[in-house]
Amino acid sequence: MKLLANFVMRGYSQATLVTTVAGLLSLLLPFIGILSSAAVGLVTLRKGQREGLLLLIFATLAASLIALLALGNAWVGVGLLVILWVPIWGLANILRSTRSLATTVQLAALGGLVMVLVIHVAVGDPALYWRQLMEPLRLSLVGDGLFDADASEVLFGQLAKWMTGAFAAALVFQYLVSLFIARWWQAHLYNPGGFGDEFRAMRLRPVVGILFLVLLGWGLLAKGIGLDLAPVLGFLLLLQGLTVVHGLRGLLAVHRGWLVALYLLLVLFMPQTGLLLASIGLVDLWADIRARVAQRVSGQR
Repeated sequence: MKLLANFVMRGYSQATLVTTVAGLLSLLLPFIGILSSAAVGLVTLRKGQREGLLLLIFATLAASLIALLALGNAWVGVGLLVILWVPIWGLANILRSTRSLATTVQLAALGGLVMVLVIHVAVGDPALYWRQLMEPLRLSLVGDGLFDADASEVLFGQLAKWMTGAFAAALVFQYLVSLFIARWWQAHLYNPGGFGDEFRAMRLRPVVGILFLVLLGWGLLAKGIGLDLAPVLGFLLLLQGLTVVHGLRGLLAVHRGWLVALYLLLVLFMPQTGLLLASIGLVDLWADIRARVAQRVSGQR
């Protein structure tokens, strides 16, 4: 990864190449888009707003030209600009100006909340929209004998209710992962260990926890938009829980293997492990677990 970061920072040609190629490859392998966004984030964080904007222009023109020649559709480049590059450029500028990872993360979540509101205004009934969108998949699964028709109706009906919030939370997750990679690249090249210190010290404001509880309660009681808004803030609490775990590992000098095990559990048992981490993050908003442990550790010394 350091080699890729070094290549991106050699000049506009190299940065444009990585951004464009990774962006186009994301049409086939979506996770590659994270590297494309991270390249934009790295250039913006290191060189500034204007240089990042120039990279967006070069990459959009290059992607549009390649898409026109290969697919006959130059609008692909504009789509990549809007979906992959502009959001990370904005977040990188916020991080560069505020020098606060917590502030940037919270503003990213605010963008996710606004996205949910826009979807509700645009389509009226998001659950019905998702249900119609997933109907061909349901019929295909039923036709292949993988699902019973009645059971699939219930399952897809429940999925449709959560899709708007899950979609917004997934986008916020993708943008933040790209930003974290960009910041890690920057630290790795110019300030080794800097990103790790920032991540372990990151703390969200208590208002995030209060708003999450209000929205969750509203959603469960009224079955309204609160259920779509709560997952975005729930992801932030999960992230807060991860910073607590990383911080405690540093304070207590725990073996790195515990972190590897945690991430494996997060992948294999996402709902349970994610809920546990989000609960830790929620408690930490008021308890400041890391500060308490740091005080106790320093007292023992």
